[in-house]
Amino acid sequence: MEKHILSKSTFLKGCQCTKALYLSKHNRALREEPDAAVQAIFTQGKKVGELAQQLFPGGVDCTPVSVFDFQEAVVRTREEIAKGTKVIYEAAFQFDGVLAALDILVKDKSGWKGYEVKSSTSVTETYELDATIQYFAITNSGIALKDISIVHINNQYEKNGAIDVHELFTITSVKDRVLELLPGIPSKVAELKAVLYAKKIPDVDIGPHCSSPYACDFVGHCWQHIPDYSVFNIARLTDTKKFDLYKKNIINFIDIPEDYPLNENQWMQVNSELNTTTTIDKKKIKEFVNDLKYPLYFMDFETFATAIPVFNKSKPYQQLVFQYSLHILPAAKGVLQHKEFLAEANGTDPRIPFIEKLITDCGTTGDILVYNIGFERGKLMELALSFPKYKPGINNIIARLKDLMIPFQQRWYYTPSMQGSYSIKKVLPALVPELSYSNLNIQEGGTASGVFAAMVMGEFVGDVEQTRRDLREYCGMDTRAMVEVLKKLRLG
Repeated sequence: MEKHILSKSTFLKGCQCTKALYLSKHNRALREEPDAAVQAIFTQGKKVGELAQQLFPGGVDCTPVSVFDFQEAVVRTREEIAKGTKVIYEAAFQFDGVLAALDILVKDKSGWKGYEVKSSTSVTETYELDATIQYFAITNSGIALKDISIVHINNQYEKNGAIDVHELFTITSVKDRVLELLPGIPSKVAELKAVLYAKKIPDVDIGPHCSSPYACDFVGHCWQHIPDYSVFNIARLTDTKKFDLYKKNIINFIDIPEDYPLNENQWMQVNSELNTTTTIDKKKIKEFVNDLKYPLYFMDFETFATAIPVFNKSKPYQQLVFQYSLHILPAAKGVLQHKEFLAEANGTDPRIPFIEKLITDCGTTGDILVYNIGFERGKLMELALSFPKYKPGINNIIARLKDLMIPFQQRWYYTPSMQGSYSIKKVLPALVPELSYSNLNIQEGGTASGVFAAMVMGEFVGDVEQTRRDLREYCGMDTRAMVEVLKKLRLG
């Protein structure tokens, strides 16, 4: 059997961008390697796929020994069907140079049914197209599918004991939509084959397709002509407007027409950059600072999430707290103290020890400063709901929360180096350049979350103790940054 030309994944890549499809085949060295966050998504997807097989137990797995030999899987699938096997995992089919490996193929009294497993919580248009190319290859290989469905996560499922796969997963038939899309598949297959056989790279400019439905792994190559700071960095500017400017060859701030429809904050960003101007509303900042009540607490949480709930009283993708940092300033000229918590990744639910220590560390009086109040407040409310025993102590903390982000969100303090953002990662170097995340081994929350999730799932590879020190250092930096930012605000 000849090697396939298109797989399901390359077909979908080509539907998103023909240039990305060509480069993935002929210039793979230009591809950006997936980061830890993307890799974590792949790992979770694999676990979800394996668990979903329990919906249809006792099947035969046709996964090839080598990822480079899917033709072996096609042959084995054919053999299992001929033998009368009723449930096949990773059933592979090839037609017209298109290879499709279906997660689960089942034969019941009504006939053959296909199931494609996704780790998301809903059915998207991309998943419908995914099922369509599967249906195309399978039915043209002689298997009359009575139905084809997407198996996805039920985000309302709450774990209570062993995982109930029938509650965790939702099965949604997409056959009607597949039949609507099917007539367009042969011509699309022909078009994408022609792209791969062509002698030159398709002439495709950058656009919204670079990040939708998935972030492209050739962005670093295709976006080389875009400066690090450009119209694409204007805060809260829609993709439509960004690419409208780009198509008019307007990339740098200086080229933006004066009558272009930007909002007040966007024009502040543009003009601040062009004129190197800093905006400081001393009156409002003073009112904010003077309203704070000592002792002052500077608090930051870290969370992790898994597709398959690990602990009781938790749901798929629920952000679970596992770490906090707490800097404490007893008085305006008091000595700064630091307290912290980092859960053990030993199979124990981190939330109760987290709550108990946090309530103790936060005392009962004084304002608690956070950066972006919605996040910490939301996590605390979840904890109070899940563990009502601790509700009084948690509510005391919630009532004392103050948001340090407000002066920057409201543009009471704005400098060009903030680049339109009021994220602490932009505010800190703008106000306190001597304090930086750049020398830390962990520099952002996504990495911290992924690392701890890997530890919890038993998948972490590396120096555990060093990584725990890195986690403490990163979270501690978040609250130390808040302390220093407040000092700068006091000074105006």
